[in-house]
Amino acid sequence: MVSAPGKVIVYGEHSVVYGKAAIAAALSLRSYLLVTPLLGITRKLTLRFPDIGLDHSWHIDSLPWDTFSVPGEKKFYFDAVERLDTNLVDAINPLVADIPGNVRKVAALAFLYMYLVLGSKDAPASAYTLRSTVPIGAGLGSSASISVCLSAALQLQMGTLDTPYSGMTASEALLELKRINNWAFVGEMCIHGNPSGVDNTVSTGGRAVLFKRADPTLPPQVTHLSGFPELPLLLVNTKHPRSTAVLVAGVRSLLSKHESITRSVLETMDLITIEAHSIICDPDFSSSAGSPYLDRLGELIRINHGLLISLGVSHPKLERIRELVDHAGVGWTKLTGAGGGGCSITLLRPDVEQSILDELDVKLSNEGFEKYKTTLGGDGVGVLWPAVANVDNKEVQITEDMFLAAVGVEGAEGLVGVGALGKGDTGWKFWGDLVSAESHFTLH
Repeated sequence: MVSAPGKVIVYGEHSVVYGKAAIAAALSLRSYLLVTPLLGITRKLTLRFPDIGLDHSWHIDSLPWDTFSVPGEKKFYFDAVERLDTNLVDAINPLVADIPGNVRKVAALAFLYMYLVLGSKDAPASAYTLRSTVPIGAGLGSSASISVCLSAALQLQMGTLDTPYSGMTASEALLELKRINNWAFVGEMCIHGNPSGVDNTVSTGGRAVLFKRADPTLPPQVTHLSGFPELPLLLVNTKHPRSTAVLVAGVRSLLSKHESITRSVLETMDLITIEAHSIICDPDFSSSAGSPYLDRLGELIRINHGLLISLGVSHPKLERIRELVDHAGVGWTKLTGAGGGGCSITLLRPDVEQSILDELDVKLSNEGFEKYKTTLGGDGVGVLWPAVANVDNKEVQITEDMFLAAVGVEGAEGLVGVGALGKGDTGWKFWGDLVSAESHFTLH
C-alpha cells in the first residue's frame, strides 16, 4: 500500500500566476492505494476507485504495448517527461472510451499511461484499489495525491524504486522522490493538461514548498521546506462550485483596468509569502501557545485574505465561514486556492478550548459547510509493505474487501491511516524522513 497527501496553498494564490512566490503545504488528509495480486491464470488489470464510481478491468495482453515500445521513443522510469506523447494518448483512448463520465475516463487514462510506461507485459495480474480522504474537486490536490500514489506503487511493483530503509542516504532518498515526482507529474498532465507541478511536488515531498515561476519559459523554482512545522488546521469546504479559469481571468481583467493598484496588491502578497517563509525558517520557531511566531503567521493569513478580497476572488460563503470563525476567536482564516467558493483554511490557536471548537462545528454544520480537522505540513508519499493492519491487537493482511468495506474517512483512516498505524518496523515508511534540511528537487 502507498499513500500521499493532499495540499493547500497557504500564501500566494493568484499572485503566483504573475511570477510571485507561493507557499503550499501538505495536509494530513491523504489518498491510499492498495495493490493486490490477482491469483490464478487470469491476465487481468483492474482499477477500482469507489470515490468516483470507477471499477474497470483490461486484459494485460491486449494493451498497446508495441506503441509504448517504439525504439528511440520508449520512456523509462528514470526519464523526465515534459509533455505527453499524443501517439500514446491516442492508443489509450479506445481503451477508456466506454467508461462513463469525464472524471472516470481521465482517471483511467492517467492510470493506463503510467502503467504502460512504468509497467511490464510480463507483470502479474493485479488490482489497484484507491480510497481518498481528500475531498475531490475542491482544489486540495486530490488528483496529485492519486498520481503520486500510482507513480510510487507502479515503480515499487516493478522493482525500480527502493522502499525507505535505515541505511538509505539523504541523496538516495531524494533521487527516489524525484522519480516518484517526475511520473506523478505525467499523471497530472494526463488529468489537467498543463499543470504547474506544485501539487504533485508537495504531495511527493510532504511538509511544504516555496514555489515561484518568474519566467514562464523556464521551469519553476521549487524549494522543499522539510523543516516546515506541523500546524493544527481547520479546513472548511463551502461545497460551492467555482471555475479557476474564470477567477484567474477576473484578476487579469482587474490588472488591465487598474494596473498600478492591482500590481501593488500582487507585490504585497509576494512580500507576505517571503515574510512567512522567513518566520517558518527561523531556527527558534515555535508553534506553542503564546508563541509570537504563530501569531505573526496568523496575521499574515488575515492580511493575505484581505488582499484576495480586494482582487474579487472571495465569495459570501467564504466570508460567512470567516465571520463564524472570527466570532469564535479560534484562529486566523483565509480562502485557499482559486477562491469563489471552494475551501477556507483556519490556522488554529493552540490554546482553544474544545467546547468552543465543538460549538463552532455545530454552527458550520447547520449552515451546510463540510469541515475537516487536519494538520498542515505532514508527511509526503509513504509505503506500507507488507500491507498489514492492527485488528484486535493482531497484525492482519489488508485485503481488498477489508479496504473497500471501511466506512468513510474515519473508517479508512482507522484501518490503514498513517496516524493509525504510525511509523516503525511494521508501520508506514517515508522517503521524506531521510531528507534533512531544506532541499531543492526539480519538478520534471
